[in-house]
Amino acid sequence: MQETIRQSAQVTDQQTLDAIRDGSERVFEGVFREHYDALCGYAYTLLRDHDEAEEEVQALFTTFWERRETILISTSLKSYLFRSVHNRCLNRIKHLSIRNDHRQHVQYVGEDATLSPADTLAGQELSERIELAMKSLPEQCRRVFYLSRFEELRYGEIADRLGISAKTVENQIGKALRILRVELAEFLGLWLILNGF
Repeated sequence: MQETIRQSAQVTDQQTLDAIRDGSERVFEGVFREHYDALCGYAYTLLRDHDEAEEEVQALFTTFWERRETILISTSLKSYLFRSVHNRCLNRIKHLSIRNDHRQHVQYVGEDATLSPADTLAGQELSERIELAMKSLPEQCRRVFYLSRFEELRYGEIADRLGISAKTVENQIGKALRILRVELAEFLGLWLILNGF
């Protein structure tokens, strides 16, 4: 019985998609009306901003209509729409974070009234990941890297302070960067921009 219902739903989705591909604005509008509110609600849980949530959902439907003839959907139409909104919201969060270079905020997680909730979320998550990644560095490596990136000391100054050679400082910075690139792989673009590499 459940299999019959599932097959029926798939046929309905397929018929809906076929009608949209054929240019049926009426069917497309029906899909829009059926899913719009739920998709906006879901987008809001990710972006925490009603206007941005609606923008992403509207942009999804615009793109869906424009590409209707070539879109391939292997899941249900509802699943496709929710997955698409999810991906769009995550991309928006990353894009906003990279575009808005709030280096001091990201490093020290300060309050800034001009930041959108998406910026704050991405900045806090990145700060937490950097802190965890820093803890994974060997002791001397972590101290050298901290003095270089957060106190902005030159190699010679770090060498003098720690009683090591400038070459050792250079080697430790290189080691730290290799480790952190692995630890922060998914945030690499944002992290490199914010840290001036």
